[in-house]
Amino acid sequence: MGAAHVADPAVEAVDLVKSYPAGRNKPSITALRGLSFSAAKGTVFGLLGPNGAGKSTTVKILSTLSAADSGSARVAGVEAATRPEQVRRAIGYVSQKSGTDPTGTATENLLLAGRLHGMSRGDAMARARELLSRFGLADAANRLVRTYSGGMARKLDVALGLMHRPQVLFLDEPTTGLDPHARSEMWGEIARMAGEEQMTVLLTTHYLEEADHLADRLAIVDHGTVVAAGTPDELKSGLRGDAVHIELPQADSRALAVLRTVPELRDVTLDGSTVRGRTDDGARALPPVLAALEEAGMAVTSATLARPSLDDVYLRHTGHSFDAEAGPKALEVPK
Repeated sequence: MGAAHVADPAVEAVDLVKSYPAGRNKPSITALRGLSFSAAKGTVFGLLGPNGAGKSTTVKILSTLSAADSGSARVAGVEAATRPEQVRRAIGYVSQKSGTDPTGTATENLLLAGRLHGMSRGDAMARARELLSRFGLADAANRLVRTYSGGMARKLDVALGLMHRPQVLFLDEPTTGLDPHARSEMWGEIARMAGEEQMTVLLTTHYLEEADHLADRLAIVDHGTVVAAGTPDELKSGLRGDAVHIELPQADSRALAVLRTVPELRDVTLDGSTVRGRTDDGARALPPVLAALEEAGMAVTSATLARPSLDDVYLRHTGHSFDAEAGPKALEVPK
């Protein structure tokens, strides 16, 4: 399933397929299985999925760091496979791993990035001062980067990606490892870039809250393909009613059979020791749910009702709950 078509998109992926060799006498690893989406200009577009879903592989193809086995990728109206140098001039790329030189200062790192992009020394210095001020790093401009906190270093990474004023900025897991305060600051800057500068930001993340908060539109990725796409509100509103979560003392497959007999409950699934379902009226459904489990002699640790979340959307389209810390990590193969 792909995202809705966007007229004159800033970023477009069509049926991307990518496999990696797994070693002698082993089958290849398929990272992307016909992945498609398009992102409008001046928006934040999110690729949401657990580790190993194929998000980083997608960004590497779009940013010309890798080639797809088949399918096409266009960025700023340019075909990535045939005109990679033109794409590189149009984009900024912030990878999961820092691209800074820890033995240099922030100013030195930014000046080098500017010069590599063809800026004059004067223009690069002016731009570096502007970005250091914007990201709250002006007082630390002449400190070695190796002395920076994680939040400061991540801000500098993003500043490096912005030096040449790109049309499209790729942010691959930009807030992983940041504390809540640093993450909040980064969210504010990402939103400002898209809102005030009309820059297109493609964000990969495995944080549900981040995707919900930042993305104008998003594509949920699972095992190398897009399983659902739309605005966060569209995706959540597609699940009518309430989510019912029943926590059991331990995993017990009998709970599925028991709760599937409750007329008020639908879409019942078991994820570890948690049974999940949907209902049009949570207050009315919960008593018969608990009664059915009690009659079957099954204990309940907790029972909760909630409005639809992106986790529920993910569960609906994949059959399993979103797990930000797990996933088939073997699918994300190093460059």
